[in-house]
Amino acid sequence: MSSNNNSRTLLVIALVAVVVAGTVPATVAGQAERTGGTVVVEEGETVDSLEAFGGTVIVEGTVTGDVSAVAGDVRIDGDVEGDLEAVGGSVTIAGTVQGDVEAAAGSVTITEDGVVGGTTSIGAGTVVVDGTLEGDAEIGAETIQLGESASIAGDLRYGGTLEGNTDAVTGTTEQDSSVGVDVAPTIQPIASWLFAAYALALNLVLGAALLALFPRFSDGVASRAASTPGRSGLVGLGVLVGVPVLLVAVALTVIGIPFSIVGAFLFALVVWLGLVYGRFAVGAWLLSLVGVGNHWLALVVGLVIGAALGLVPYVGDLLNLLVLLLGVGALAVGVVSHWRTARKRDREPRRGVGPDGPTTD
Repeated sequence: MSSNNNSRTLLVIALVAVVVAGTVPATVAGQAERTGGTVVVEEGETVDSLEAFGGTVIVEGTVTGDVSAVAGDVRIDGDVEGDLEAVGGSVTIAGTVQGDVEAAAGSVTITEDGVVGGTTSIGAGTVVVDGTLEGDAEIGAETIQLGESASIAGDLRYGGTLEGNTDAVTGTTEQDSSVGVDVAPTIQPIASWLFAAYALALNLVLGAALLALFPRFSDGVASRAASTPGRSGLVGLGVLVGVPVLLVAVALTVIGIPFSIVGAFLFALVVWLGLVYGRFAVGAWLLSLVGVGNHWLALVVGLVIGAALGLVPYVGDLLNLLVLLLGVGALAVGVVSHWRTARKRDREPRRGVGPDGPTTD
């Protein structure tokens, strides 16, 4: 019994570690290589250099060296004294990069407060420059927009459509259709696959912990989602819409703000659990069609299918949303059912045997 309890304790610790790594921002100190849902260099914080991979990478403080970031969103609000290499869905420079910038993204924005001291090389879908580029720039994009406050002190070599304030370029402006053509289309799919693999790994660890800790409950959630998908989906929709409204209402009371913050964290965890359970339920249902009842295999199949759908625009997102509703609803119904059963069990009279025969406490 003691060994079993120790195993469960270790699994709980592992589960908590996964939750923290996937949902809590990771701050950095010194020279760092970090992964996480959100990687942050806080305002007022100084680090030597940063290599980061995550859903979001934000630099609000100071990096005295180089920054290399692969993320869904990369944002520089502080000061990077070295070079910036960024690959992501979007890259925003609203602070200062004293060195060179190399970026490949769906969109790149250099705001009015953004300054790049070295050369700028960008391959993207769209590029907006409202800030200052103190060196030469090489930009390849479908659309390049130069704002009224834009300033490019060196030469501009570009590929794509150049719009806006072309007088912002102090040096020469040269169009070259080969600029950026091979950069963004090559790197962006790689980044998408990396994000999908990262999310899949986190979901697999969380799902494995759930199946190991709560096997009967997990199988019940999957069974419930498959047998009553309509009800589970409606309950999931109610949870996803109703809980945020309730949290906002609690926050409006001012004294309820701390409860609302804790509630928001727990709600995010519930959504994550619901997503994993939903995909697990889909995997279990698909395997049942061919007569296979292995719940570990169902977890892998469901999560892999969900990750693959995430790479399909629009249709994949819609299907994953339906799976999320299914999982959140089945999870919510399962928790309420378990709670009611526990209360009923606690209220049942305990029977024993007294000197005069059976007694009821």
